[in-house]
Amino acid sequence: MNIQSVIEEKLLSHFQPAYLEVTNESHQHNVPVGAETHFKVVLVSPSFSGERLINRHRAVNAVLKDELANHIHALALHTYTDSEWQGLYGGAPDSPACLGGLKRKVS
Repeated sequence: MNIQSVIEEKLLSHFQPAYLEVTNESHQHNVPVGAETHFKVVLVSPSFSGERLINRHRAVNAVLKDELANHIHALALHTYTDSEWQGLYGGAPDSPACLGGLKRKVS
């Protein structure tokens, strides 16, 4: 099973989300073709109600602990309650451009 599928399965099972989108953004980074190292997750769950953003991210990180330790280099999290998501009309911010492993701009 690929990493993206594992992420989706674990988040679906743990959070029972109203909406889940897992996007492999590895192709936007300096990694081999077919890599699964950079992901963006948009997760809308009633379990986030009353939780601060940091606690939402900690909860996701705990569920994906093994993947973060062994496979994932970067994980962009966008976590919302149902009402927050409705206010955004289903939108989420784009992930920032990667500067590469050297942390410098390429001209």
